[in-house]
Amino acid sequence: MNKRVFIIAEAGVNHNGDINLAYKMIDEAINCGVDAIKFQTFKSENVVSKYAKMAEYQKLNTKTEESQLEMIKKLELSFNDFIKLKEYCDKKNIVFMSTPFDIESINFLRDLNLNYYKIPSGEINNVPYLMEMSKLDKEIFLSTGMSTLGDVEFALSILDKPNNKIVLLHCNTEYPTPMEDVNLRVLDTYKKAFNLDVGYSDHTKGIEIPIAAVSLGAIAIEKHFTLDKNMVGPDHKASADINELKQMVTAIRNIEIALGDGVKKVTNSEKKNINIARKSIVAKVNILKGEKFTEDNLTCKRPGNGISPSSWYEVIERVATRDFTIDEMIEI
Repeated sequence: MNKRVFIIAEAGVNHNGDINLAYKMIDEAINCGVDAIKFQTFKSENVVSKYAKMAEYQKLNTKTEESQLEMIKKLELSFNDFIKLKEYCDKKNIVFMSTPFDIESINFLRDLNLNYYKIPSGEINNVPYLMEMSKLDKEIFLSTGMSTLGDVEFALSILDKPNNKIVLLHCNTEYPTPMEDVNLRVLDTYKKAFNLDVGYSDHTKGIEIPIAAVSLGAIAIEKHFTLDKNMVGPDHKASADINELKQMVTAIRNIEIALGDGVKKVTNSEKKNINIARKSIVAKVNILKGEKFTEDNLTCKRPGNGISPSSWYEVIERVATRDFTIDEMIEI
């Protein structure tokens, strides 16, 4: 049986800096059946300089011309907020995750003793950051948007420590990602190049791409979700709503069951249909006792509870031991 797909509901900053919205997102993620909910932990001044501009999608979705620092400052939750959210997740029996965007946040999350950590695509070439993450001795999801295979290899050269388990997340860092830029076959490239577990972090509209990723071997899926796509904020428009997230989880669970174990066999559900759908060797015409069975007087028809057509050449040239009428199953 295939390993159960680890489904991460990416809350990100879609709480808009309001811890009460974050609590509600946890509840909704649980109702959708995901394994984990993930936030983003950062100290704005540690991440963005006052000169950094917003991305085009951020300008479009926030409808402002403020700086990137001004924008993300509004979306920042405190370390104390994350302690509360972690406690709430533990109480509700859902895995709490958060992506640290600076070294101070890495150290804070380390103190929370999480089992899973996430490296965002933007830090794939950040040596001091990667060095700090490499010390965690935990399972690390490495998101690989905006990168080449060489960039991924570079990050792995720092992160690959004996006690770290790395899962490579294929990703495209555009919100929403155009279909022609998804390139799901990268999952196969990663498996062959690095011999690591792979997953997919999705920024497309809809839910079909993460479902397809599971069929290609993704063992982890991350999908942004929101309580309302019409909320003001950088990521709401490219996020799944609650209904979409629930549908995605259901579809992924069905796909992982349907993938099976790869052993070709008769399944329990189809055994009852074998005799109905398969055929037996029957008399094509009336056959008299003592006549030889030939290709002219035999044929194959349903049902399949007589002599199998696979025994055709074992029956041909045998002598009929009694009379057979048209359509009667042959006995030898």
